[in-house]
Amino acid sequence: MKALYIRRATADDTDLILQFIRELACYEKAEHAVKATAQDIHDSLFTGQATAKALICSLGDQPVGFAVYFYNYSTWLGKPGIYLEDLYIQPEHRGAGAGKALLIYLAKKALQQGCGRFEWSVLDWNQPAIDFYTSLGAKPQDEWTIYRLTGKDLEALAAR
Repeated sequence: MKALYIRRATADDTDLILQFIRELACYEKAEHAVKATAQDIHDSLFTGQATAKALICSLGDQPVGFAVYFYNYSTWLGKPGIYLEDLYIQPEHRGAGAGKALLIYLAKKALQQGCGRFEWSVLDWNQPAIDFYTSLGAKPQDEWTIYRLTGKDLEALAAR
């Protein structure tokens, strides 16, 4: 059995990350929603202004998935947290422990950096992911509803 490896993504991984993003969007039935270009990914993850970070998970020497995360802040805890924006493992490599390894890696990073939370969102129809996260001890936060402004709505509010 090949070993799992997790490493910080580098600028050389830009196209791979965009490929994984597109594969994830297809899985989530939202391929039309991906607007990011390779330049967008590069600029948002690998420049001095980058606020997000990415990890690559490989099985042996073959990349099989990724995670993108950033730090947020809890005023109630008075501590930073890690927010997992995306976690994706290619379907043919699921069950090998790659997703679990990425979550463990980030949980350890959260503790090492004094974070009070490690959180993420999951689509309500994605029962395999829900079951997986629950099996690791994650608890749904049903009392919260996510609100979002994008595009023209974001522009309209900013123009007020």
